[in-house]
Amino acid sequence: MINYIVAIDLGTSCIKGIIGTRSLTGAFTVIACETESSAGCIRRGVIYNVADTTQRVTALIRKLAGKAPGIQIKKVYVGVGGQSVRSIDHVVTKSLGADGEVKKETTEALYEECRTFKPEGLDVLSIASPAFYLNGNREVDPIGIPCSRIEARYKLIVCRPSLKQRIYTIAERARIEIPGIFVSPLALADVALSETDKELGCALLDFGAGTASLTIFKNKQLAGLCTIPLGSRLITKDLACLHVVETEAERLKKAYGDAADDKENDSPVQVNSLNGAAPRQVKLSEINEVVKARLQEITENVYARLKESEVADKLNAGMIITGGGALLKNFDAAVRERFGMTVRYASVNKALFEKTNVPLEPEYGVVAGLLLKGTVNCSSYTPPPVSPPPVIKPEPPVEVEEPVIQKPVTEKPKEEGGTEKPPVIRPPRKPLGNRLINKVIGFTNDLFDDGSNDDQRNETEKKNTNNTTKPQE
Repeated sequence: MINYIVAIDLGTSCIKGIIGTRSLTGAFTVIACETESSAGCIRRGVIYNVADTTQRVTALIRKLAGKAPGIQIKKVYVGVGGQSVRSIDHVVTKSLGADGEVKKETTEALYEECRTFKPEGLDVLSIASPAFYLNGNREVDPIGIPCSRIEARYKLIVCRPSLKQRIYTIAERARIEIPGIFVSPLALADVALSETDKELGCALLDFGAGTASLTIFKNKQLAGLCTIPLGSRLITKDLACLHVVETEAERLKKAYGDAADDKENDSPVQVNSLNGAAPRQVKLSEINEVVKARLQEITENVYARLKESEVADKLNAGMIITGGGALLKNFDAAVRERFGMTVRYASVNKALFEKTNVPLEPEYGVVAGLLLKGTVNCSSYTPPPVSPPPVIKPEPPVEVEEPVIQKPVTEKPKEEGGTEKPPVIRPPRKPLGNRLINKVIGFTNDLFDDGSNDDQRNETEKKNTNNTTKPQE
């Protein structure tokens, strides 16, 4: 049986969805990715208008179901981010005594104690793998090591309770179930970062329309996660000061915005004015002055959050950037200059998927990561209706003339009232060959007969006559 996995990510500019299959061996196949605009109903990754979001989620699910005819989507995994999503530290300690030794039951008890912890005013979305310290010394695998005191340092991913509540409200209205809610930045890290990146230390920056999420790894463990409530849409709104509508400002940002242009460029750029007025021209330097001013504010906030991490100076794999805002021209050069580390653009690791029917661009990295986390079948299969077999009309029977059977001709009586003559039974005739041979022999004997064999010949003829007239048995 094929398990269909469906996942959506609630973004500020759009809601992205993905549908794929998971085989019995665990291999994933991507069937389709779809997008639905979320403008006006989601702000900074937080659901603002529940009714509009419900309609758009329903429309997105309908699109995904159309890519796999015969199925009905009943469940959907959801990825969340938003300005309230962040990591907090939580430490659990246990004393083992002078002759203590760390066992598997010890680490399980530590995790259970952490799981029951409820931070005030927050919901826990996920618990990252802890870092263990035995008698103050860090150990990657503590099981089997003697110590008197063990300390487990956890990273809890938390959010405001309203975030999950609104998601479940949408699910109820859309008549779907939610088998799991995952953290979108962590799902992105699963497909955009290698194990080497996480071991050496790296920072993953997802620069979106409403927020910028920063996820830090070191020694294959999560070292920190934060969300900066600043996104590329602020640059668009700033460009509106050039007396253009927001759609025109977005076009100017994508077409002419440059994050690292320090030259005074007076090249004219034609813009469409408000209220249908005639197009006018602005200098390219004016556009980039606005772009760089807002971008500098955003990068400074990201830099400050990065420096709060204990491993900020140990990120040997550098920074990996992605998101719609990162498509701004020379954005990577601006980040490299400010952070002083290697910078590269993220890509989806297609080796994690057995087959992809659509190209997995970086913009679908989050939903691709959510797909890998899915384990529950999200659909019910309804086989397509079977058309009845065609009705074959019987051909009309072909009229065949009956053969005329001629009756045997019998002799009529010579006189009226007489009886029919019985059929004449003739004796069987002697075979033609024997008669001819006898005639030839007889003719030859007559030619050379001297009369001495008359008696014998008469006796022979008598026998032949008797044999001929004797009826056959």
